Amino acid sequence: MSHRAAFIDRDGVLNVEHGFVHRIEDFVLLPGALAALAALQAAGYRRVVVTNQSGIARGLYTEADFERLMSEVRGRLRAEGVSVDAVEYCPHLPDAPLEQYRRACACRKPEPGMLLKAIRTLDIDPASSFLVGDRISDVQAGRAAGVGRCFLVRTGYALSAEAILAADAVYDDLLGCVTDVLKGGPIRAE
Repeated sequence: MSHRAAFIDRDGVLNVEHGFVHRIEDFVLLPGALAALAALQAAGYRRVVVTNQSGIARGLYTEADFERLMSEVRGRLRAEGVSVDAVEYCPHLPDAPLEQYRRACACRKPEPGMLLKAIRTLDIDPASSFLVGDRISDVQAGRAAGVGRCFLVRTGYALSAEAILAADAVYDDLLGCVTDVLKGGPIRAE
């Protein structure tokens, strides 16, 4: 039996967008993010963070730094009774300063690689799942992975008209989106 999932972008959706957040003191959960994760957990959704991390390719921090941060974040969430099922990240960048990360890959959003990996690993039914991001590349990745509904929130980057048109709906924040979805909210018009 496949599971439903919420694919959630990190910076600007779960936490305040500061640009290349990689230190725990800079990681600040957005208001309502913890409640949104708790509601998804209670409703039986897998919770998957999918995040481009080009700061690694730029040499601003290492993969070990990123993994240490996310381990600390996961620990803080567990202390609040909430967990995430997976954190998928892409450290690549086509024009990266660090050669080992310089490539066009299948995992960097708008490509669907991170989502497809989680779908396989966690036995997720993408059609009954949804994605929440703050950029059109999030929506594009969700569509390419067959995710049923793709939403944007206003807590991250300013949304372009193109991004708004690409999304199934736009919300003020993650909690508003999750609350609406769990009430049976917006279904994409075919």
